[in-house]
Amino acid sequence: MEQSQADTGTGWAASSLDRLGEGPGFRKIRPAIGVEEMGVNAIVLPPRYQAGSHWHEKQEEVYFVHEGKVTFLFGDGESCVVSAGGVIRVDAKTHRQVRNEEETTATIVVFGAQGGYIGRDGQPGDASGGFLDA
Repeated sequence: MEQSQADTGTGWAASSLDRLGEGPGFRKIRPAIGVEEMGVNAIVLPPRYQAGSHWHEKQEEVYFVHEGKVTFLFGDGESCVVSAGGVIRVDAKTHRQVRNEEETTATIVVFGAQGGYIGRDGQPGDASGGFLDA
């Protein structure tokens, strides 16, 4: 029996990178958990690997480095090294390339969208927030 890519409920879906694939390459998060308002994928970069260069017509991207250290190379010759826990935003038309120069796997999660910031539209649900008892 094939394992589902996501656990789902009313108004939510959850998964993990391990459930979305194995080995190096893309993990298609958006379709697995039903994301409709932005693009989101993960990329597992094997040691000493460089992906191809790309840019977008409209979509700004934010990269979150989940594990490892990733070098971002830009079309103007600049570069930026981002370690685990770091984030970087790249404008749509900026040529970019990601490189894992390390001897260990690196994983990045990429969010892309076009259309602007919604603003603070969160509403309080209840007053049950706080620390959990040990």
